[in-house]
Amino acid sequence: MNVEEGMIELQTKYAYQEDLLQTLNEVVTQQQQELARLKEDMKRMQVSLRGMMSSQLARPDEEVPPPHY
Repeated sequence: MNVEEGMIELQTKYAYQEDLLQTLNEVVTQQQQELARLKEDMKRMQVSLRGMMSSQLARPDEEVPPPHY
């Protein structure tokens, strides 16, 4: 292999690596966006669940003492 063929091979490998890096960057960006959406969904679900739980609990002044009192 002469120098010119070696340079062509290196340039080809570099082009493939550059394309792969761009593709991986796009995947990571998409995953970050999806993670942000999932975090927001989780926060909304937590707020909703807290609201449901607190609405099912009686206020302390409404609590009936257990039968053994």
